[in-house]
Amino acid sequence: MSFHLFFLILVEVWYKKGDTIIFKELLINEQISASEVRLIGSNGEQLGVMSKAAAIEIAEKEGLDLVMMSAGNGTAVCKILDYGKYKFDTIKKEKELKKNQKVTEVKEIQLSMTIDKRDLEIKAKRGFEFLSEGNKLKVVLRMSGRQQAYSAKAVEVVKNYCTMVEEKGLPDKEPQIMGRNIIVIVSPKKTK
Repeated sequence: MSFHLFFLILVEVWYKKGDTIIFKELLINEQISASEVRLIGSNGEQLGVMSKAAAIEIAEKEGLDLVMMSAGNGTAVCKILDYGKYKFDTIKKEKELKKNQKVTEVKEIQLSMTIDKRDLEIKAKRGFEFLSEGNKLKVVLRMSGRQQAYSAKAVEVVKNYCTMVEEKGLPDKEPQIMGRNIIVIVSPKKTK
């Protein structure tokens, strides 16, 4: 692997602070090692393929930077722009996108075949709260010992639970028997 390729890979690594993406660093001006570049002007116009020195000269005349946007096969694509402003705008956009993102979690509710009606209502109330927050709900009923022979009754308990929370969420599919467990995922209803 050539030094140029190794340096590009090293520079294009995302820098992270905690969980927040800060910025993807790009090569600018003299850091660009390609001898020929395909140049895009500051207004987005195609200026063609030229030497790196000529491209840097054009950028300096405009008082801007030559920024390598991508390293193509042999010819790097470079753009003339204010790198500081570009970096600031990109970070601002990333923060805005991250702020508007809603991460849905999957909360688990465990049931049993011998659950009392009142306990089922309490678990339904808790599931109702999870669904109201926009989270998905994983309903699991674990059967033990002889209970496995009565899996139809266990499926009925799970379906009964799903009807109790159907005002806020609907099951993705019918309850599935997986070994000793009966599992169903309940997704929140879309709000208009």
